[in-house]
Amino acid sequence: MEQFALSFVPERRVYSLRELSDRLRETLDRNFSNIWISGEISSTKLAPSGHCYFTLKDSEAQIKCVCWKLSYWRLKFKPRDGVQVLVRGRVDIYEQRSEYQFTVESIEPQGHGALQIAFDELKRKLLAEGLFEAARKRPLPKYPRRIGIVSSPKGAVIRDFIEIVGRRFPGLHLRLFPARVQGAGSIEDVRRGIAWFGESGWAEVIVLARGGGSLEDLWTFNEEAVARAIFESPVPIISAIGHETDVTIADFVADLRAPTPSAAAEMVICTRQELLDRIDALRSRAAQAMRFRLSRLARSLHEQAIDRSIAVLHRNLARRTQRIDDLGDRLRAAARAQLAARGKRRVDLDEKLRLFDLRPRFRRDRERGAEAGFRATSTIRAILARKRERLATLDAKLGQLNPRLILSRGYAIVLNESGEIVREAAQAPPGSAVAILLETTTLAARIEPGPENQTPLLSR
Repeated sequence: MEQFALSFVPERRVYSLRELSDRLRETLDRNFSNIWISGEISSTKLAPSGHCYFTLKDSEAQIKCVCWKLSYWRLKFKPRDGVQVLVRGRVDIYEQRSEYQFTVESIEPQGHGALQIAFDELKRKLLAEGLFEAARKRPLPKYPRRIGIVSSPKGAVIRDFIEIVGRRFPGLHLRLFPARVQGAGSIEDVRRGIAWFGESGWAEVIVLARGGGSLEDLWTFNEEAVARAIFESPVPIISAIGHETDVTIADFVADLRAPTPSAAAEMVICTRQELLDRIDALRSRAAQAMRFRLSRLARSLHEQAIDRSIAVLHRNLARRTQRIDDLGDRLRAAARAQLAARGKRRVDLDEKLRLFDLRPRFRRDRERGAEAGFRATSTIRAILARKRERLATLDAKLGQLNPRLILSRGYAIVLNESGEIVREAAQAPPGSAVAILLETTTLAARIEPGPENQTPLLSR
């Protein structure tokens, strides 16, 4: 009978580090895949490779997170320090440092959904109370001289606003009510600023201005207290909150919404040059109206005084007519005397001209001219005879090259629609019109397609 020795030492199972990491990864994949965890983001770092690394922490623990490049591109909300979020992903092992980490596939800001619900509920409430009614909104003054601004005294918003207004219309009075526009105390600051401008009566228009940000950053202007302060303000209010895509409750209640604070600076007042152009236009219209009025008054005055004017005019015309008659008699007498003197002078000159008769000299000149004309005519005739002989020779040569001689033997020349001589079928495709030149006439024809594999036919 065989003897069996009992051993109480457990059998050793030795793992390599790689095997251990794989076993741990399998366990984590099986139990901690596609899970959600919550916490606050810190130590965010975007690597040159495109991967994003950050730490998710709460009051008792923390875990390192990584979001690979492709997943990071697809994120609607990018990681940012100090933001409370919900992240979805899986727990993984990083073998090189023997650490576990969370691979992130999706991120949602925690509390954003609650804020959106509160926004929608307040919007429905105020809409039902009529705070958004367009009929109750007041028109803004066209040319405000005093503009009140409720905004933070720090940052680029107030500097850009002052610069744009100063460039468009120098000399306007701007007064800033410094207010926190985010965080604790911001609601009360904005309410006090609106109330102060409303009670003092200094401002003709109020501008609420704030730069862009997230929904949480702009939440001050989604509070009911701020909305009711805008509604109760006796002074028109322009809402210039965030960027063009940001929408707040204040935008709905305000008398006018500007896409950005810079746009509000352009909407609150026109440029000085525009005002000067309007003044010039009004001045022109006033001058035109004045000229029209003066013209009507002049016509009325003329109609009232026309009878007296006609009588005065008749008397003046009668006196001037009599004066014309006297001057006419004197002029005719002077003309007769002048004509008599000139007639006598002409007779004297005729007597003197008889002594210097030029007709014999003219006769000799005519004879010399006739002789010269005869010689010139003979010369021209000789030249013309030589030219006719030359022309006949050239005409004979030209006749030998005349294409009409060829056409007289039964040939014809075909011209296409462009006036070019058709030398091949491609120059006159089927359906085109052609002209056929004969010896003395021209025929019009059209090319018709012939039977298949044959040359197109010609029809008149």
